[in-house]
Amino acid sequence: MNRGAFYGVIASLLWLRLHLPIWLILLILLAIYAVMGGYSFLSVVVRTIKRDVTGLTRYLQVLLRVRRYQKKNWTVPMVFENHVKNHPNKVAFVFEGREWTFKEIDEYSNKMAHVFEEAGFKPGDTVALLLDNRPEYVGIWLGLAKAGLVTALINHNLRDKPLLHCIQIVECKAVIFGADFCDAFTSVRDQLDSSIKQYAFDFKKNVPIPTSSINLDTKMEEASPGCLSGPQRANYNDKMLYIYTSGTTGLPKAAVIRHSRYIFASFGGFYACGLNKKDTIYVPMPLHHMSGGCMGAGMTLLFGCTAVIRKKFSVSNFWSDCTKHGCTVAQYIGETCRYLLAAPPHPQDKSHTVRLMFGNGLRPQIWEEFVNRFSSSTKKLQIAEFYGATEGNANIINFDGRVGAVGFVSMIAPAVYPVALIKVNEETGEPIRGEDGLCIRCKPFEPGMFVGMILKNHPIRDFHGYADPNATKKKVAVDVFKRGDAAFLSGDILVMDELGYLFFKDRTGDTFRWRGENVSTSEVEAVISNVAGLKDCCVYGVEVPGAEGRAGMAAILDPERNLDLKVLATGMSKVLPSYARPLFVRLVKVIDLTGTYKLRKVDYQKEGFDVDKIKDEVYFFDAASQSYVPFTSALYEQLKSGKIRV
Repeated sequence: MNRGAFYGVIASLLWLRLHLPIWLILLILLAIYAVMGGYSFLSVVVRTIKRDVTGLTRYLQVLLRVRRYQKKNWTVPMVFENHVKNHPNKVAFVFEGREWTFKEIDEYSNKMAHVFEEAGFKPGDTVALLLDNRPEYVGIWLGLAKAGLVTALINHNLRDKPLLHCIQIVECKAVIFGADFCDAFTSVRDQLDSSIKQYAFDFKKNVPIPTSSINLDTKMEEASPGCLSGPQRANYNDKMLYIYTSGTTGLPKAAVIRHSRYIFASFGGFYACGLNKKDTIYVPMPLHHMSGGCMGAGMTLLFGCTAVIRKKFSVSNFWSDCTKHGCTVAQYIGETCRYLLAAPPHPQDKSHTVRLMFGNGLRPQIWEEFVNRFSSSTKKLQIAEFYGATEGNANIINFDGRVGAVGFVSMIAPAVYPVALIKVNEETGEPIRGEDGLCIRCKPFEPGMFVGMILKNHPIRDFHGYADPNATKKKVAVDVFKRGDAAFLSGDILVMDELGYLFFKDRTGDTFRWRGENVSTSEVEAVISNVAGLKDCCVYGVEVPGAEGRAGMAAILDPERNLDLKVLATGMSKVLPSYARPLFVRLVKVIDLTGTYKLRKVDYQKEGFDVDKIKDEVYFFDAASQSYVPFTSALYEQLKSGKIRV
């Protein structure tokens, strides 16, 4: 007899024979359940019920709204136009002293739609956008979406091969480039198909545009600000944007963002974080990424919030901007919280009006210090840390302030939101399967890859992949928990505690094995950053001749050469096991970051510790003195020849 049947028999006997009241029967059943080993589960229920009910309520809000828009076949421009009708003169965006109303953004986007439709572009065509943060950025892609076109949001920091790759991989029919990025574009345009139209934007009067380019500013002046006439150009499930992955380990991949995906992501952020339509949101993050372009600008387009846009994140202007514009919500991402914390204390640290900050990448090691420092004098700063890949179908959020958690899964009703952790090979990242050929779920405190179950045509659970079909296939596993099912593979290793809170551990590929142990690069980076006064650093594994596995190497930003390597070695020895401490340290003047302030380590890893090629200072950990010593060419030769054993 299973447990369910057992409790059913007990309840029947209590009711039929003793005629006890329902509340007493339930109390007796709970007592029996606890005595028979269910106490731990009851404890989890008591400790997480409030969180789970709140999460479920917010999830249902998202699901109901998304299904409503799906049924009506509403696109992002259609939702935005509804806000324009309701409050045309409300401020939509604030940027460098100018306020843009909803009506102005609407008319600007209408002009853009007319320009490209009259130029002969058809729904489904792709246009690349190479421009920096500004309200016009949103207006351009919004206008293209009104015409049914797909905009590829190019990272404006890219040059040469990566830039060319991003334009070609999505088969663009046109490129819009800003004046500030003219040189970057013209350096690769001769390698593009000659049929691709080139639109020059924001060129000052009397400043010539490149030959063969079309002056978009002139075209916009001539265009009508009215809505397009005729039938709807796009549908709810159509492509709207390509947003590129950060490219921390190679060339960026173009993730497909449909109208449905954009609506879900914005709705999820709005409801899960507890935002309201009266909020003013500070958006200093790149608009070409999901964080700024969707989680930031999306709150304006889909909810009617006011957004304060900054061209580029600035530590010195962050809190002053928020104070000046009365921002109630602000974004963070990647390393920006650490930069803010490293800045000298200022009265505006507590005099601002920000009640909530949301984003991803707030390190557990500085979480509480960050909240304590930047909470206002009257109210504690709320942190909403979310997790989810740009292209993924599995997004989670920590809205109740659990330090270090990136989200949670209900332990009471895990099937409500079908995400899971599965066991994978630590070196290859491939799922480990049981004797039945299916994947193995992780138990609490077992690290595993985060996956989201795919449900075709579902407004939330579907996975739309990349422009490259081969890249899409690599992110999908089949026969996961039953024959015929499929899941999106995040590539990230997370750990779940006994309450269902999830904690980021590593990306697959961001671990290396040394002395028979697995080393987490993110954990080592966090330790070094704290010991080194919150300096930027990235950790990676390098091959050492004659040794198995990879030794740790850290590239640390130290342009003024004021890092005390002895203090660094001592500090690491107190926290990290010997196998996790970097064998090599490289002091760099500039450290490469992606557009979302993530550390790009692929180039450093390729260069290794070859001092004959590296111009930066490299140091080697000397076991005898327990300190770092200069790694000279002579030491390099001794290491290669095996005279130095590590």
